[in-house]
Amino acid sequence: MKHSVLLLAFLCLFSMSATAQGVIYPGEELTYRVSYMGITLGTIKTLVEPWTTFNGKKSAKVKVFIDSHPNIPFVSLHSVYESWMDENATFSYKFNANTKVDDNTWDFDQYLFDYEAGVITTDKYRNRQKIKSQEFKSTKRFNDGSSILFTARRLVTSKKTYRIPSLIMDDTVSTVCNFLARPEAIKIDASSYPVQCLYFNGEANWTGIYGLTGRFEGWFSDDEARIPIRAYMKVYVGSVTLELQTWKRGSWQPPRSS
Repeated sequence: MKHSVLLLAFLCLFSMSATAQGVIYPGEELTYRVSYMGITLGTIKTLVEPWTTFNGKKSAKVKVFIDSHPNIPFVSLHSVYESWMDENATFSYKFNANTKVDDNTWDFDQYLFDYEAGVITTDKYRNRQKIKSQEFKSTKRFNDGSSILFTARRLVTSKKTYRIPSLIMDDTVSTVCNFLARPEAIKIDASSYPVQCLYFNGEANWTGIYGLTGRFEGWFSDDEARIPIRAYMKVYVGSVTLELQTWKRGSWQPPRSS
């Protein structure tokens, strides 16, 4: 299964990180341009849905839409991911992925995290027929390819390094994040002024969508929302840029650099 991963991390003291209420904002919609050497490869959109419950527990629910640009030859990528997270946006309860293989074929993947039993179950379907099932035993709390972005937003001010348990491509792996909380001004096309951000970097010890792996860098807005503003990541073609293009989040605007 192929996963999107834009950034990462989590689990920090409340006083050292953005509040869950600041990070989880139902109705938030963020769209990112994915580019390589100035050429648009596609878009990634994240959507925070209304609060819900999962097995009786309050849960944050997020959707991620990944689409390649129609004018890019030899690449056709269309996926929709759904994550059910704990209410503090620190780990995942459930993950679903729908990925278009070709005009007549869709893959569906589902991860279920039973933390009380210490069991993780992954199932893969092709056109609604189950083709693979796995079970892992672990006492750790995991992030999937979508929830990890939101847990990173929780920890960006921590000034610590974390090795985050991650379930990527049906495998239990880890993501190393160095939250430096270093203030930097970032200029993006969608803003008429430099945006005040916090910088971090890390290492993806796995291979995900379009060969995503290895070292990455990211900048989140230096405010309670901790909006991802820009990221550099390594994929098959080389280093790609993800940059915030449009946003809907109440009256939120990118914080201006002084």
